[in-house]
Amino acid sequence: MSYFSESDIEQIKNHELTLDIVNQQLHDFVTGFPYANIESAATINNGILPMLDNTYVEHYINNQNKYNIVKFVPASGAATRMFKDLFEYLGTGTMNKTTQMVLDNLQQFAFYDDLCATLPTNATESDIIKHLITDAGLNYGALPKALLQFHKYDNFNRTALAEHLIEGAQYAQSNGVVNIHFTVSPEHMDGFNKHLAQIIPQYESELGVKYNITMSTQQPSTDTIAVNMDNTPFRTPDGKLLFRPAGHGALIANLNNIDADIIFIKNIDNVCPESARTDTVYHKRALAGLAMQIQSQIFEYMRALDSGTADINEIRNFINTTLGIQITNDANVRDILNRPLRICGIIKNTGEPGGGPFWVRDENGALGLQIVEPAQIAPENIDILKRGEFFSPTDIVCMPRDYMGQPFNLMNHIDERAGFISEKSSNGKPLRAMERPGLWNGAMAKWNTVFVETPLTTFTPVKVISDLLKPTHKN
Repeated sequence: MSYFSESDIEQIKNHELTLDIVNQQLHDFVTGFPYANIESAATINNGILPMLDNTYVEHYINNQNKYNIVKFVPASGAATRMFKDLFEYLGTGTMNKTTQMVLDNLQQFAFYDDLCATLPTNATESDIIKHLITDAGLNYGALPKALLQFHKYDNFNRTALAEHLIEGAQYAQSNGVVNIHFTVSPEHMDGFNKHLAQIIPQYESELGVKYNITMSTQQPSTDTIAVNMDNTPFRTPDGKLLFRPAGHGALIANLNNIDADIIFIKNIDNVCPESARTDTVYHKRALAGLAMQIQSQIFEYMRALDSGTADINEIRNFINTTLGIQITNDANVRDILNRPLRICGIIKNTGEPGGGPFWVRDENGALGLQIVEPAQIAPENIDILKRGEFFSPTDIVCMPRDYMGQPFNLMNHIDERAGFISEKSSNGKPLRAMERPGLWNGAMAKWNTVFVETPLTTFTPVKVISDLLKPTHKN
């Protein structure tokens, strides 16, 4: 049965998709994705390295000027979910815990002065919230997190975007240049450019660096169609098909266009004020130092394989122990070594929702390390999930070049069958959405991966507005 009219097909083409791709997505909604074949949770010294010592930091500092370094910051999303409870209060008129907390602590927020400048005389509680999150005032509910005032200092405030610029200068510079790439929604591009123009001259002068800022948008062709609960195409009130971003995994195409030797990845909302940043800078450098050393060893082995002088047993041992891939004697060690490398900083699981590092068998039966989301785990393996002690990566250091100095095509290292279906809503109507594959899991499934424990202080995400009141966000 054909679901699509001529206007639907035109809409699909305008979205840079094909009818075959959309039909495959509809098929995937019906069949679902295969569960990850997890065997056990990764633990310290069993797939996870303990926290790194200062030798790795020193190695990075001594060698960073030899590398082209880029900090990659996913910053596309609007902050709507961050203010969900505040929107609920405006819609219902019923006070909730989060909204009351915001009102009680208003002066502690970095946006307080900006908000006051928009408020009418004798503003009510409703006025305050309305002027914070709607276009009656600051319109924070429609802005990206990058442009929100995050942190309050004695004589100034800083947005999340500004904090990433400062942080980038602290560990991601090479020869005095700080390259930072932001993924941005098209509608927010002007806001980013305007704010960057305001702050970059000051930071370059104060820090003695030169910023090279680039931006890209998430490609429409990476979106997926939404469906009703019976898996038929979901339609908006005007009868059009609904396409949704397929999660962070869609950004692998953006990452693939970055020309760099080392890429640091960190989400826009995972940033702390300067006074709390010592651990972040230390462990970023340490992870990169380890990445440099492992990559150097891989390159040495690749050259030995080329010249016929390689010790195959030594290489197999390196793959088994350092890269965490339990291979058989007939495995092609060249194919395994010749992959992009990522070093993932992970933290102890404190109850946050999300995935973690597990030992997983691939389609060929080989055992290796992967990040797995709860939705990817079969019900009979939930006990294994519960035994996991660590959370998904909070920091990733990528080495995207091969031993000949050429960039890998990252699109060739994706597991297209890694994904999951979730339930969402649009205009109050329930729908099913597809996320495939996640950036940390499916989109990087065929990378060589090393997990390293980092402290909880390196993970300070802002998921709801009240997170900005936590001690980790106080200067």
